[in-house]
Amino acid sequence: MAEKPLRLLACGDVEGKFDVLFNRVRAIQKKSGNFDLLLCVGNFFGSAPDAEWEEYKTGIKKAPIQTYVLGANNQETVKYFQDADGCELAENITYLGRKGVFTGSSGLQIVYLSGTESSNEPVPSYSFSPKDVSSLRTMLCAIPQFKGVDILLTSPWPKYVGNFGNSSGEVDTKKCGSALVSSLATGLKPRYHFAALEKTYYERLPYRNHIVLQENAQHATRFIALANVGNPEKKKYLYAFSIVPMKLMDAAELVKQPPDVTENPYRKSGKEASVGRQIPAPEEESACQFFFDLNERQGRKRSSTGRESKSSPHPKQPRKPPQPPGPCWFCLASPEVEKHLVVNIGTHCYLALAKGGLSDDHVLILPIGHYQSVVDLSAEVVEEVEKYKATLRRFFKSQGKRCILFERNYKSHHLQLQVIPVPLSRCATDDIKDAFITQAQEQQIELLEIPEHSDIKQIAQPGAAYFYVELDTGEKLFHRIKKNFPLQFGREVLASEAILNIPDKSDWRQCQTSKEEEAALARRFRKDFEPFDFTADE
Repeated sequence: MAEKPLRLLACGDVEGKFDVLFNRVRAIQKKSGNFDLLLCVGNFFGSAPDAEWEEYKTGIKKAPIQTYVLGANNQETVKYFQDADGCELAENITYLGRKGVFTGSSGLQIVYLSGTESSNEPVPSYSFSPKDVSSLRTMLCAIPQFKGVDILLTSPWPKYVGNFGNSSGEVDTKKCGSALVSSLATGLKPRYHFAALEKTYYERLPYRNHIVLQENAQHATRFIALANVGNPEKKKYLYAFSIVPMKLMDAAELVKQPPDVTENPYRKSGKEASVGRQIPAPEEESACQFFFDLNERQGRKRSSTGRESKSSPHPKQPRKPPQPPGPCWFCLASPEVEKHLVVNIGTHCYLALAKGGLSDDHVLILPIGHYQSVVDLSAEVVEEVEKYKATLRRFFKSQGKRCILFERNYKSHHLQLQVIPVPLSRCATDDIKDAFITQAQEQQIELLEIPEHSDIKQIAQPGAAYFYVELDTGEKLFHRIKKNFPLQFGREVLASEAILNIPDKSDWRQCQTSKEEEAALARRFRKDFEPFDFTADE
């Protein structure tokens, strides 16, 4: 008989916004049924006055769910955590402690590490040291037939978590985060790892805990960083998931690999580093920030092209991008491309102004090679697409605009990811979402909201026709095209009165200008975009 999964919630920095958090939890439970636990990482307490907390501490208010929290990350909040071994802070709110293992009655195993990394002696009461991490690893890894743990809770991100994965947005994982947390995650192999402190939401693609063809298959790890509660950008701070404790799972079921699994971001080459020491990143050039010397055989540097340097014992040949079967208007090497519209070129993708755009800064993200849709893209192209998306969001935000993306994989031969800026003053994100849903219903189009952490590749098979739109919050709406589909649907919605209020521009063919005017717009966009151009650094 299949075990009933536990239903859990994880939360980022609460920062003293207890009412906002618990009201949201109540709303979720009212809609979706009760959850078993709420796990909070990052800063649970804020710098604001304690009036709100006093109501929970004295029992005037009560958390609607059993809540477990990590300890202080700064001197200011140490006062709330009197007992280093953990204690009840208020009814239904428990401080787990500085470090340790929490095992629930179900057998669920949660490892926790409070505070931020420190190499100072003595270690501040809001920090952890290499010794703390080493003792945790040793305690757990010494267990006979140790496979891993269900959940790891830390406040800092693990350093290098972005290696081999999807874009982590504005957070540079080679500079941010804790190498000691990376070391802990490497040893403990959590199925879920939650962190916070960076005030953003990032769900990394799941990664392997074994080396393919060299080691027996092991379960994958999902790393999720959560934003701060009640943030004005509406970044995700609460994550709901179901989990069957590892010890109750069938071995074959446990090691099933997700379709989008990647290499381990903390994987070391050459000699294994000592337990508890910092982890060298495969891509890092310098060894100076590690506690030990990094010889030539231990690290491999990769250039921005994805090719490994000469020091690699197994140099890879760069893959040629796929070639079109015939003439293509969008393959960059094709003579058919209107090159005066091209405004930026990366390693695998390029940006071009849309012909007959909805606005002067309506752009397309296009792969340099011939790929029909997002679903067909290789991992390195996906990574650069995500980089362009994040950069364009920052660029348009600096101009007081939010950007909406959509793709129509129907009656098209080359991927065109449309990026349309909408002035913040025109409407809210929810208005845009409502406009798409309403107009879809009017045209009998089934537009489904898909989870933020879902990838289109998980939903659409290669070759399947579909339409999807991505909002500035990361929310996605998806339609699987079965028969006919209005080619201008995305433009029609955005051009409608509810959004841009330019209904006469819903068909690109009605918006064409001269080549000279297009070239002038492209020059202007290039100049404006220059401060944000990540390709200039590579």
